[in-house]
Amino acid sequence: MKTLYVRVVLTFLVVIVIGLLSSFVIGFALFQQKLNNLGQSDMIVAGDKIVQLSQQTQYGELDSFMTNVSALTSYSLLLFNDSGEKKSYGTAHKGETVSPESVQHVLNGESYRSATKSVDELYVGLPLQFEGKQYALIILTSSKNEAAIIQLVVTILLLVLIIGSLCILVAARYLVKPIQALTKATKRLAKGNFDVALKVKRKDELGALAQSFNEMASELKQLERMRQDFVSNVSHEIQSPLTSISGFAEALKSDHLVAAERRGRYLDIIVTESERLSRLSDNLLKLASLESEHHPFEARTFNLDEQIRQVVVSCEPLWAAKHLHLDLNLPSALKITADPDQLNQVWMNLLGNSIKFTPEGGTIAIGLAPEGKGYTITITDSGIGIPAADLGHIFDRFYKADRSRRSGSGSGLGLAIVKQIIALHHGDIEVERADVKGTKVTVKLPRLHHADREQPEILRG
Repeated sequence: MKTLYVRVVLTFLVVIVIGLLSSFVIGFALFQQKLNNLGQSDMIVAGDKIVQLSQQTQYGELDSFMTNVSALTSYSLLLFNDSGEKKSYGTAHKGETVSPESVQHVLNGESYRSATKSVDELYVGLPLQFEGKQYALIILTSSKNEAAIIQLVVTILLLVLIIGSLCILVAARYLVKPIQALTKATKRLAKGNFDVALKVKRKDELGALAQSFNEMASELKQLERMRQDFVSNVSHEIQSPLTSISGFAEALKSDHLVAAERRGRYLDIIVTESERLSRLSDNLLKLASLESEHHPFEARTFNLDEQIRQVVVSCEPLWAAKHLHLDLNLPSALKITADPDQLNQVWMNLLGNSIKFTPEGGTIAIGLAPEGKGYTITITDSGIGIPAADLGHIFDRFYKADRSRRSGSGSGLGLAIVKQIIALHHGDIEVERADVKGTKVTVKLPRLHHADREQPEILRG
């Protein structure tokens, strides 16, 4: 009983036995009266033949006639004279079931049908005259016929049960086999082997289950690959500043390092790498929080154009140091309901990237325009641009379009954070190559964000 296969077989056997017995009882109850009527009609036909023969044949003794006639039929025969005395002929019978009233009714010259529903008490009576005397001919059901019918029904029931059991043994294996394969595949999946796939070509529920399992295994395999890449990238990004900090700290311990200028330069490198490590930690925590369902979201109504201007002003030391020209097209009093802190992070990251990858003397254009029920923000720079092959991966965590993915002070998490924030605001972001050179970033945001709106499915890098 511990296996599904045994349970399916036993369940079928119990159901088929109950079904057959119930069908037999219900069917017998529904058709019993009809069967009784048919049986009585057959007995009347047989009785009419006996009466006709008795009138057409000259026998010296009625007893001899009845004995010969009973040998030609399978029914039990009873013969009552006008005094109520009876003689039986033919097969075994239950004469005590014949009521005296019915016998007297037949002796009066009328035929009779028993009204009982019991097969054992089913009989008919016909008047018979012989040599001027009145007799009552009672024809009873034959026990041989009843036994044959019962034997036939029981045989059919047993054959149905046996054949059905053999069929369910094969069918149950056909049903259980995919589940057994699914169980083995699940155990392999639980041990970390994600290269599993069920080869099931069925179109039923088990086929749909197998297809869902294959899709789950594929997604888990992809997630495992992403996890390994994430761990590898984080390990490298952490290891690089730690190596620099450890190396220059060891150098500061050297007795041969006397020059204060060199000591100061080493300390500056240690501070820079420590800040880089701190930024990496902050970005990882922020990204994990954004991808969770419990990230705080405080929507307020504010001027979007004013926020972007403040970000430009706060970044002035960076773009002024490279002599960049900023072209702003920001109409006034464009209000938006959103989380100001999160959107401020978006503009800081996007503008910071444009400043970083735009050479000295370049141009950065920032535009804001209403569109439908939201706003479209564009940031276009005249920088080095992004290769077409990298456009599909720039929102991946730790991805850097410089192909080395290891150089520079950035961690490769900025655009991944931007993507998550835009998704939380039910917006969209696209990055493309500018018409001539450089990069164009387009952000579309709705004007209103309702806190009770269903959270979108976050796209993970």
